[in-house]
Amino acid sequence: MTRAQLDKRPSDVAAMFDAVARRYDLTNDVLSLGQDRRWRRAVVEAVDPRPGERVLDLAAGTGTSSQPFADRGATVVPCDFSWGMLHVGKRARPALAFTAGDGTRLPFADGAFDAVTISFGLRNIVDPDAGLRELRRVTRPGGRLVVCEFSHPTWAPLRTVYVEYLMRALPPLARAVSTSPDAYVYLAESIRAWPDQAALAARVAAAGWSAPRWRNLSAGIVALHHAVR
Repeated sequence: MTRAQLDKRPSDVAAMFDAVARRYDLTNDVLSLGQDRRWRRAVVEAVDPRPGERVLDLAAGTGTSSQPFADRGATVVPCDFSWGMLHVGKRARPALAFTAGDGTRLPFADGAFDAVTISFGLRNIVDPDAGLRELRRVTRPGGRLVVCEFSHPTWAPLRTVYVEYLMRALPPLARAVSTSPDAYVYLAESIRAWPDQAALAARVAAAGWSAPRWRNLSAGIVALHHAVR
C-alpha cells in the first residue's frame, strides 16, 4: 500500500468502516485471537466509570466498547463518524445514545464529560493531535482521558513476529472473515506507522493533557494511555 493510500480522506475512512460494520466485532475477535475482550475490560477499569458520570466513547463503532460503561451506571455516549457502524450498533443496543461525530469537531459542549475514551480509533482520525485537543475541550476540569491503541511490542523478537503477522497473516485472515478485507490492509499499515508508547504520551501532553502515563497490554502490542484534564 502506498503512502497516498494510507493518507485517506475522512470520507474514505468512514466509507471503509461502513463497509466492514456488519461483521466488525466478529472480525476483530478473530484477528486479535480473542485479546480484544481483555483489552476492552482493561479500558473500563482504567476509566473507572461511576454511577451518574457522563462518559464519551469516541470511535465507538457498534457500541461493544460502550455497553460496559452503561452497565456500571454511567451515561455513555457512543460517538463515531461511520454511519454504517452507528446503524448496526443502534439495532443491537437501542438504549444507547449513538451520535455521529467527527473526532476533530465533536458535537458537544465544552466540559460536557467526566471521562473520555477512544479505543483503536485515534490513529484513524485525520489529525490525531487535533482529536486529542478536541477530547480535552469536551472534558471537564479534572476529568479523565483513556486512550487504548495499538503500539510497539517491548520485546524485540516479538516485535518482529508481530510486524510479520500484521503484513502477512492478517490480510489472508481478513479475507476469510471480513466483507471488506482491503480495509484491514489499511489498518495493518496504519498500526505499523503509529508512534510508540513514549511518542504518543508526548503528543497527549502537547495537546494540553496533564500527567500522561501508559500501561502496556499484551507485551506492548497495545498500550493504555491515561491523562487528566
